[in-house]
Amino acid sequence: MAKINTQYSHPSQDQLAVRIMDRDLDHVENGISRTLSLGEETLSELQQGIVMETRRLAKSQRSSFSSQRSARVSRLIVSLRAWAARHLHHEDQRPDSFLDHFQGAELKEVSSRDSTAQSNLGSQEPPSREKRRKKEAVVVDPSSNLYYHWLTIIALPVFYNWGMLVCRACFDELQSEHLMMWLVLDYSADVLYGLDVLVRARTGFLEQGLMVKDAERLWKHYTKTIHFKLDVLSLVPTDLAYLRLGMNYPELRFNRLLKFARLFEFFDRTETRTNYPNVFRIGNLVLYILIIIHWNACIYFAISKFIGFGTDSWVYPNISNPEYGRLSRKYIYSLYWSTLTLTTIGETPAPVKDEEYLFVVIDFLVGVLIFATIVGNVGSMISNMNASRAEFQAKIDSIKQYMQFRKVTKDLETRVIRWFDYLWANRKTVDEKEVLKNLPDKLKAEIAINVHLDTLKKVRIFQDCEAGLLVELVLKLRPAVFSPGDYICKKGDIGREMYIIKEGKLAVVADDGVTQFVVLSDGSYFGEISILNIKGSKSGNRRTANIRSIGYSDLFCLSKDDLMEALTEYPEAKKALEEKGRQILMKDNLIDEDLAKAGSDPKDIEEKVEYLESSLDTLQTRFARLLAEYNATQMKVKQRLSQLESQVKTCGRSFQSDGEAPGDATKTEDKQQ
Repeated sequence: MAKINTQYSHPSQDQLAVRIMDRDLDHVENGISRTLSLGEETLSELQQGIVMETRRLAKSQRSSFSSQRSARVSRLIVSLRAWAARHLHHEDQRPDSFLDHFQGAELKEVSSRDSTAQSNLGSQEPPSREKRRKKEAVVVDPSSNLYYHWLTIIALPVFYNWGMLVCRACFDELQSEHLMMWLVLDYSADVLYGLDVLVRARTGFLEQGLMVKDAERLWKHYTKTIHFKLDVLSLVPTDLAYLRLGMNYPELRFNRLLKFARLFEFFDRTETRTNYPNVFRIGNLVLYILIIIHWNACIYFAISKFIGFGTDSWVYPNISNPEYGRLSRKYIYSLYWSTLTLTTIGETPAPVKDEEYLFVVIDFLVGVLIFATIVGNVGSMISNMNASRAEFQAKIDSIKQYMQFRKVTKDLETRVIRWFDYLWANRKTVDEKEVLKNLPDKLKAEIAINVHLDTLKKVRIFQDCEAGLLVELVLKLRPAVFSPGDYICKKGDIGREMYIIKEGKLAVVADDGVTQFVVLSDGSYFGEISILNIKGSKSGNRRTANIRSIGYSDLFCLSKDDLMEALTEYPEAKKALEEKGRQILMKDNLIDEDLAKAGSDPKDIEEKVEYLESSLDTLQTRFARLLAEYNATQMKVKQRLSQLESQVKTCGRSFQSDGEAPGDATKTEDKQQ
């Protein structure tokens, strides 16, 4: 009977285990459905875990009893729960496999550093100490004024070495007569070279748009560049050989010339910062040419010393002659010979020996290159300097030809030419849109705000507008210049623009054009009511006065179309502007209240309907695209879920088959008894 009771007790335990398993698997599936957004790799990990666990479970259940099977099932459920909880609560620490396919070595390095930083949050050092250490790190921004000032300082010793080392090495008197001064200057330059290594080691660089300020990373980045190798070679103490050879060998310090990159960097940054880039380029070119001539003169004197002074007509004359023994005459004579040779504009003594011929041939080749460089660079610089004038003159010539072809009167032709002369004399020929077209929209807006915003705020109807609307309007202001006697607008004209006076004087005149009612000066404005097209206005969108320019006038123009385009995104501002305009008209008794209270204009309704139709088409297109993406994603999720359900069902069937085998064996034993 005991055996029978135990036999009947097994099915109840199996059923209980199966129920628990089903219920817990439902929870697991719910957890899995919550974690489907983690990506396809999460589902693949879950499938692998289920398959491995079920295999271990099947093998163990073939050789164990039902009590062990239920323990295995519960262990599987606990492991699945732990796995789901781990992936739910730590999604931010999980690597994104999709991004791993696209990110390079630098991004992987950054992500690994982020992960190690998160794992070290509980390290021994307190966060306050880490913050203090970060604050102590001094980093130089390469775009700051401090960095540029340091470039100016370090460029001085570099230029000193490039100019004086070769001269001291070739002219012995220059080295020996001022030895103490050269030693002070040399080792002062070495100190600056050493400080420059420290500055380079703390110069920040951009990574993913952010300035890197980690001292260790800055040092590693610096040591990987070619500048680090050149800096180290330039600081090698080769002048220690002074102790053995003597102090009259400045050529031992020629390794200091390897710092030339700093000098070029200083020139590049100065060219971008100066307001006269063409003048700087010409001066820089002349400086390069003088350095080449200087070095060539020193080499000529050194070759003459090696061959022997006065041995032939090509070398430097004999220094025993007092006239040619002076240091100044030695250098000036050598510089004169070098200039004549490299520029190929004068005759020099013919060479005699083979080495002299070889040196002169090399000099002639270098001189041809220098001459071509001078002509090309100076020509391009001059053309760049006169590019704006040439373009402006081409416009004048084309207009002159047109007026002559159309037989325009001399009076009108003179007015046109004077208008062009005024534009050029006052530097108003620049097309702002053409100049600023390469800038991003944000920088364009900042420049426009800096230039025009104060002028736009003077207009009454724009004083209380939103900042965003003012920025939009500022970008749409167009400059306009009028000659003396020009009409800006006449009574009865259709108002399509409003004007703001930047500079000059305008007169409101009678129909005869002579009688002046009032004079408008800088900061005044007119035409703002006509471009709003306020309903009920007695004048409609017509001009109500004649406005004429007294002298040359510089105005800002805002068209009606640009204003309405900007107001489409600011409906509240449009209502406020119309209300302000209506109040101004009521104050001047220029509005018909009956028309103002009437229904809306059918034209406005048509425009609104057209705008709504276009917006509806755009929304339908976007919705169709989103719906297609949603359906595709839903199909992928359903396929994954069906695969997961099939695997769970196969696992349940294997559990049941393994559970029936021990039960059949006990029944056969009872029958035999």
